[in-house]
Amino acid sequence: MNNLMGNAPRHPGMWTDGSTGCTDLQAQPSINTVRSKTQGEQELKALAPQLATLSFQGRWIVLINPPHISYKQLLANAGVRTDRVLLVHAKDEIETLWATEKALTSGTSSAVVSWTSNLDDRDSRRLQLVAKSARALGLVIQEQQASELANQAVNPASITGKMNNFAAIH
Repeated sequence: MNNLMGNAPRHPGMWTDGSTGCTDLQAQPSINTVRSKTQGEQELKALAPQLATLSFQGRWIVLINPPHISYKQLLANAGVRTDRVLLVHAKDEIETLWATEKALTSGTSSAVVSWTSNLDDRDSRRLQLVAKSARALGLVIQEQQASELANQAVNPASITGKMNNFAAIH
C-alpha cells in the first residue's frame, strides 16, 4: 500500500488539520440569497475581499451566469487570484440552479456566486436543502423587480457581515 508522507491532503480541495485530523470542510458554510438592483456589482464589491482570501486556498471561486458587469477587473483589483476563478455559463434557470448545487457540494470550491432571476418557493427550498451539505460559501444574486426597487435598498454591509464567519473558518 502506498503511504502518504506527513499530513499532505489526498485531494487538493481537502485540507487536513494535522493536530485533530478534522477538515475545514466540516464547518457549516452558508448560502445567502440577495436581491440586487445593480446586477450584483455592489454585492460582489462587498464580497471581493473575502473572495481574495478564499482564492488563496487552492480551491475554485465559481461565478455562475455573471452579467456583463466589470467583474473581472473588480475581482483582480481586490486581489482575487484570477487563475482560481471558474466561469460557468448556463443556458437556463434549471441549469443555473443545478450548477450552483454541484459547485456548492463538490468540495472543490471555496465560494460560489450565482446570478439568477427570481426564485420560486420550490427553488428556495432546494437551496435550503443544499445548504445542509454545502462545502463552500454561497451567494445567489437575484434580479430585483422594478416594484421592489422603490421599497428596498441593497445593503452591502449586511452581506459581508453574514459571510465573515465563513471566511474566518476557512
